[in-house]
Amino acid sequence: MAPSNMLNTAARLSLGPESVEPLFNEQKERGKTKARTEPKPVPAIEEQTVDHSKQEAYRVRIVWKNVIFCSILHLKAIYGIYLIFTSAKIQTIVWGFLMYQAGILGITAGAHRLWSHGAYKAKWPLKLILIILNSSAFQNSVFEWVRDHRAHHKFSDTDGDPHNSQRGFFFSHVGWLLCRKHPDVMRKGSRIDIKDLEDDSLVQFQKRHFLKMVTLFCFIIPTVVPVYCWEETWKNAWYVAIVRYAFVLNIIWLVNSGAHRWGQRPYDKFIKATENAGLSFLSLGEGWHNYHHVFPWDYRTAELGKFQTNPTTAFIDFFAKIGWAYDLKTVPLSLIRKRANRTGTRKNNHEGEVWGWDDEDMSKKDKDHAIILLKKE
Repeated sequence: MAPSNMLNTAARLSLGPESVEPLFNEQKERGKTKARTEPKPVPAIEEQTVDHSKQEAYRVRIVWKNVIFCSILHLKAIYGIYLIFTSAKIQTIVWGFLMYQAGILGITAGAHRLWSHGAYKAKWPLKLILIILNSSAFQNSVFEWVRDHRAHHKFSDTDGDPHNSQRGFFFSHVGWLLCRKHPDVMRKGSRIDIKDLEDDSLVQFQKRHFLKMVTLFCFIIPTVVPVYCWEETWKNAWYVAIVRYAFVLNIIWLVNSGAHRWGQRPYDKFIKATENAGLSFLSLGEGWHNYHHVFPWDYRTAELGKFQTNPTTAFIDFFAKIGWAYDLKTVPLSLIRKRANRTGTRKNNHEGEVWGWDDEDMSKKDKDHAIILLKKE
């Protein structure tokens, strides 16, 4: 799931006694973000006239500090799993599981459905909760995560997709974070409209203070609570926190890799995204990926809204009931059926791909037929 930067950690975080370089370092090629980024016009003829054979050949360049960070993280997570089965208290394990779900929700309900796709709107208190939960997931700032994810939808499974699944399972899972981006990611990603992110004060606050927020919510709080609340050892508390973080990373990464490889394609058989119930269970509802790529503005990300395989939808519905979430966008069953029935005639040319509700390429017909629940006047 994540535009044009690797998950930024302009931070040096310690995974125990050793200090390691930051994971997902900011890519220099993009340059500094301007105070206001206007989307570049996209002439319809441009893609047809570009002679890609004359472009500079792409060469994979490994980002070794990211490789080292990922390697150390996963080795320590393996040791943490050993401690879970041998010495960690049950309260610590339950706490780690709850923090895992909190981190996943920070991605799914926050960075993904709210900020990437505009599938619903949230009042300030809910946005604050989601920013905190998102920081506990440590998968780059919302600003950068959303920028990558909109590019993923707009140019899905092409070289303009940051985690192009055509380059293999490993690349789409984690390899894209271990090397410099393909030039098409920067070139095409620069067209993505991110003015809404630049105007969002909470998104900008997190971006400015990302290192401090990640340190506090991803590492300090998950470690300190078990030690002071039920006298867990520092060692066990720390390593369970590392296990939790590694699981959050890999489950979200599986949406980029596994959900573009294994499963059914009932809504559009010409795209790579699939329906994967097992992954949906683990990711709190993000595995219904074929539907999601066809209707990215639907806040449910699925036709079948069973809460046991889509807890994120239940989370949003709860806050809708208390008035903190509103303008929930969804798709009528008639439109879903029509799209599924005509899937076989659709050419695989990526025409009409959109990243979400406010994409300028979203058709008036789709907007007119969309259902907006709890619309705020």
